[in-house]
Amino acid sequence: MGERPRGQTGVPSAGPTTTTTPAAAIPTCSLHNGLLHNGFHALPSNGEASRPLLFRQEPSLPSHGSPAKKCRTRRRMDSGRRNRPPFPWFGMDIGGTLVKLVYFEPKDITAEEEQEEVENLKSIRKYLTSNTAYGKTGIRDVHLELKNLTMCGRKGNLHFIRFPTCAMHRFIQMGSEKNFSSLHTTLCATGGGAYKFEEDFRTIADLQLHKLDELDCLIQGLLYVDSVGFNGHPECYYFENPADPERCQKKPYCLDNPYPMLLVNIGSGVSVLAVYSKDNYKRVTGTSLGGGTFLGLCCLLTGCETFEEALEMAAKGDSTNVDKLVKDIYGGDYERFGLQGSAVASSFGHMMSKEKRDSISKEDLARATLVTITNNIGSIARMCALNEGYFGAVGALLELLKMTDDQ
Repeated sequence: MGERPRGQTGVPSAGPTTTTTPAAAIPTCSLHNGLLHNGFHALPSNGEASRPLLFRQEPSLPSHGSPAKKCRTRRRMDSGRRNRPPFPWFGMDIGGTLVKLVYFEPKDITAEEEQEEVENLKSIRKYLTSNTAYGKTGIRDVHLELKNLTMCGRKGNLHFIRFPTCAMHRFIQMGSEKNFSSLHTTLCATGGGAYKFEEDFRTIADLQLHKLDELDCLIQGLLYVDSVGFNGHPECYYFENPADPERCQKKPYCLDNPYPMLLVNIGSGVSVLAVYSKDNYKRVTGTSLGGGTFLGLCCLLTGCETFEEALEMAAKGDSTNVDKLVKDIYGGDYERFGLQGSAVASSFGHMMSKEKRDSISKEDLARATLVTITNNIGSIARMCALNEGYFGAVGALLELLKMTDDQ
C-alpha cells in the first residue's frame, strides 16, 4: 500500500493515485425521504425556471411492429424514466471541515444501456470505483461500502468518498473539466457548503445545486442506512459493560422503533437533536467543540495537515501522558462519588509541568485532543438525555394522536 505524502493538500484529481487504507470515519449521507436524490427535476432555489435538463439520447424504437406496439413500448420506456432519474446518482454533504460524497454505482446495467451510455458517464463511474484515493487528500472509504443494494429498483453498490472542504474549489473545477454538466444540470447537496459554494458551482461548473436541509437529510439518511444494514449486519451498535475492559462487548442495536431518541451529530461543531419521528424533531443544544476543533488543535499542536494524519497520530498516542487523571490527584479511585482512578480529572492537566511537556510525543497530544473533544460531547449528550426525561411521555402522546387519526 502506498503512503500519503505528509504536509500536502489536494482534492480528487483526474489521474490515478496510490491506494491507501483510509482511517475510519462515519459519513453523513446526502439522503432524503429514504432515497438518494440528485435533484434532476428540482427548480433552482431562487424560484427561477430551470434550464432544460440534459438527458441521454433516447434510443430509437424498432422499425418493425405495429404502431400500437410501438406506442406501448414507448410508454413503458417513458414510465421507467419518470420513476427514477438518469445516472449518475450522487448526494453531497458539504461541511465546514470535510465534504462527504455518496455515489451509487449500478451493477445491473444491461448490454443495451451500456451501448447507449455516453463516454462522460462511463469515465466518471470508472474513475470513482477504480481508485481508493483521489489526489492527495481524497479518500474512498472502502470499509463503509454498501454492496448489492437496491435503490429505486436498481441494484448496485453505494460508495462513500470524502475530502477536505478547503479543496472544494478544485473539486468544482474538476467537475467543469470533466464536463459534468453535460449529464444533468442539478446536483443534490446539503450542509453549509451547499449555500457557500452554490454560486461557484453555477459559474464554474455550470451546475445547479438543489439545496436540502442539513438536519432533515441527517435523520433520513440515518434511518435509511439502518434499514438496509451494513452488508447484512446492523449498522448501529452499543457497548455492553463499557467501563470493564475485560467484559466490554460491542452489541448491535435495532432502530426499528427508535423514537424518541437523541441524535448527536458530530461535524465541525456538534448539534444535539431530540427526534420524536422522522418528520418531527428539534435541536436541543450543541457545542462549538467538534471535529473541526479536533483537527484545528491537532494542526497547531502536532504540525499535521489532514484529518487522516490527525487520526493516525491519535491511534498511536497515549492521552494519559497529557491528561491528569483522578488517580493522579487522589492516588486511586474517588469512591465517595464513584469516580474511577482512570477517569480524566483535568484534560491537558499534565501540561503545566515542563518535565511532562518535554517527555510527550505528538501522538500523545493528538490522542489527548481526541479524548478531550469526545469526553465533552459525551457529557453534553448525557446531560441532555437526563434533562429530556419526558421523551417517553411525548412518544406515548404521539401514538395516541396517531391512533385517533387512524380511527
